[in-house]
Amino acid sequence: MTLRERLHQQLHIGSWPNGKLTGLNIVVVWTILAAVGVSIAATEPLIREPYNREVLIAELIFGTIFLLEYLARIYAAPEREGPGSDWSKRWRFVISPIGLVDLLVVIVSLAPFFIANAAVLRVIRLLRIVSILKFSRFSAAMREIAGALKERSYDLLVCATLAFVLVLLGAAGLYWIEGAIQPQAFGSIPRALWWAVITLTTVGYGDVYPITPAGRLIGMVVAIGGVLLVALPTGIVAAAFSDAMQRRREAMRKALEEMEGNSNI
Repeated sequence: MTLRERLHQQLHIGSWPNGKLTGLNIVVVWTILAAVGVSIAATEPLIREPYNREVLIAELIFGTIFLLEYLARIYAAPEREGPGSDWSKRWRFVISPIGLVDLLVVIVSLAPFFIANAAVLRVIRLLRIVSILKFSRFSAAMREIAGALKERSYDLLVCATLAFVLVLLGAAGLYWIEGAIQPQAFGSIPRALWWAVITLTTVGYGDVYPITPAGRLIGMVVAIGGVLLVALPTGIVAAAFSDAMQRRREAMRKALEEMEGNSNI
């Protein structure tokens, strides 16, 4: 096996028949997590100031690794099956979604060395992990889950509509009752919508709240309705996940039975 074939087998997602991550891709995932961890820690002044030199060296190492990985993927791209010359296959990889994500990771890894206050861009490296997992053995499961959610789209739309109606009614009620008392908070329905959304989602920052008995009654209704409406989509999504996993288990069982039947033949 040539070097290019080895690189293709190790680096390009989906090159292994079982769809599992290769050893080198696992190393890449851990490298990305380490690079993101360093970038996050470097935003803390207590860490950045005394260890600025070490952070820069680490970031330079990570950027170099991602650049070499990107160049290696381009070099090994001709090993992918299909028509076309070596350079046409390389170009197809460069403009593919995976290739563009790789290029973006390289750019944001090196950009902070040339652009001030751009270190936060390095969090975009997490897209690289998403692209790896999307085309790994998890992709089939994700397709099942996405299909199940699509089947429940009408139910989720009904929940979203109910939530919107409750938020709008709550905001209108507080505008009518306390608009004149608290004009900054409830002087208009758009202003009252902030309180209604925060109350419906049970966050309750406490920066805006009704002070009249009628306003508090509306607040209670919106808060209780929010608890119920949050529980509804949670149950719908949980049922969708359960159905997706059940279908996947059935498909795997049938595949195993077919393999056993073919082996017996």
